[in-house]
Amino acid sequence: MENKKYTCDDALRLLTEKQAELNAKGITRYPRRSDFTEPETAAVKAFLGPWPRALEKAGLKPPRADDRLQKNREKRIRAKRKRRLALKEEEKTK
Repeated sequence: MENKKYTCDDALRLLTEKQAELNAKGITRYPRRSDFTEPETAAVKAFLGPWPRALEKAGLKPPRADDRLQKNREKRIRAKRKRRLALKEEEKTK
């Protein structure tokens, strides 16, 4: 078992090297946690956060849209309006 101390730079390097290795093999996917040892995965998550955010910070994955919260609000409003319309239609049929 490795007792190596990782740094933030090491975590970024691990991700970018694994991506280059996958690309060299002709595999078109992002590195997965299962591609790394447990200590390496723990270091990546400790320094870079959840796996999708770590991939974004390493520059491997495009960042998610910042308007996600607004989209969720709009979705809830649409759902509420739809429920209200359904209740009104149900009351009319009674």
